[in-house]
Amino acid sequence: MDIKQLKFLIALDETRHFGQAAARCNITQPTLSMRLRSLEEELELQLVNRGQRFEGFTAPGERVLAWARTVLAAYDGLQAEAAACRGHLVGTLRLGLVPLSSFDPMVLLERMHELHPNLRFELSSLSSEQMLEQLASNQLDLGVSYLERLDNERFDSLALEETRMGLLYDQRHFSFSDELLSWKSLIELPLGLLTSGMHFRQSIDHNFHSRGLNPLPLLQTDSVHQLLQAVQGGFCCAVMPLQSGLETLSEHVRLQPIADAQTLARLGLIMRRSAPRSALAEACFSTYKTIIGAS
Repeated sequence: MDIKQLKFLIALDETRHFGQAAARCNITQPTLSMRLRSLEEELELQLVNRGQRFEGFTAPGERVLAWARTVLAAYDGLQAEAAACRGHLVGTLRLGLVPLSSFDPMVLLERMHELHPNLRFELSSLSSEQMLEQLASNQLDLGVSYLERLDNERFDSLALEETRMGLLYDQRHFSFSDELLSWKSLIELPLGLLTSGMHFRQSIDHNFHSRGLNPLPLLQTDSVHQLLQAVQGGFCCAVMPLQSGLETLSEHVRLQPIADAQTLARLGLIMRRSAPRSALAEACFSTYKTIIGAS
């Protein structure tokens, strides 16, 4: 067994197609198939359901795949740690963010790229639970998530500014005065909201319900992209983080502040405490401390 076989397995999971997985790994499809069969023989397990095309992983294959991701993350971390010991930072910084985070990652990534030009970056949108799980297993270097109920014995955190909310709308379809909007005024609008299980939606519901208001959203979705499309099409307005910069996406989109609108919990930059801890995470965490200290 070698690292490349695990990479091939992960590429197959991400593409769900033998030919595309082979192309991503810069090998031929017969070579990919041969190496995966070799891995199956070594483990004495069938990992992949095969027909005329890829038909998914077997139950043991799914379990091996989870371990493959963990091993590969540890391998990448080892390479980055060795480079850091030589005075260089290389590899891929993996940053997870909760949906509709008010944190702008570009400020941090641009600074890290300036300091360490050989770094690459990978951003993932994850739930709070998924993020903590991936931080704990070293599949992520850093996460931006809510600090509510965070286990401070397992994770270091750096609290971010309180998240305020605003109403995102397309001015070709809606218009408002320059005054702060009230929660009561939003009830009459066609609202698009994230689905109820998401943390940001829970904060929106709390702000409505604590005032005795019960909104009936026109649209509910778990996709931020679809929500933004609906706003830009004039189908609805949406409650969004005020500091998100979403109003810059289009010349027609505006983000109007809402009075007394905060999320239930603070966001924070989170890093695991226990070793082995990513050298990239430590450098990034320290860099962001410098950024907010200078602002």
